[in-house]
Amino acid sequence: MATQARDRAVEALTRLVRDIPDFPEPGIVFKDIAPLLADGAGFAAVISALADLGRDADGRPVVDKVVGMEARGFILAAPVAVELGVGFVPVRKAGKLPHETHRVAYALEYGEAVLELHQDAFTPGERVLVIDDVLATGGTARATCELIARCGARAVTFAVLMELGFLSGRAVLGDVPVEVLATV
Repeated sequence: MATQARDRAVEALTRLVRDIPDFPEPGIVFKDIAPLLADGAGFAAVISALADLGRDADGRPVVDKVVGMEARGFILAAPVAVELGVGFVPVRKAGKLPHETHRVAYALEYGEAVLELHQDAFTPGERVLVIDDVLATGGTARATCELIARCGARAVTFAVLMELGFLSGRAVLGDVPVEVLATV
């Protein structure tokens, strides 16, 4: 990742992401990225740094698609895909996609959920950059990578704005490289 882009992104994260205690449940500290999204320069810095993860040293895309998970992952992944000139694929909560889907149930740090992905979202062998806002326990990340694999594609990098290091989420991703802009 280009050092300047990463440095600008980390500065924006540090300055603009706020903690909301006891949301959505008591004991959870929610990382609110709304102020980051509302700051044009900060948002652009984060998108640029994330897009760098999908490029080689010469600036050429090394991924075929970018995946974002509902809902905040959409906000980050779609502009990264545009910047890279590749397609964007949404991973949605159960019942939101209109075509035939693969589905995976998984545990969250504060409950359970089901994710779905269109069965025809990828051509077999495609390389995928997966983007989300926070890596916590890794349940959403692992479920997403499993959905991608079921389509015959390969998650080549899982990238997040922030990792809650004390929850050890990256351990559940196996051999998928994890890129993090900030660890909290």
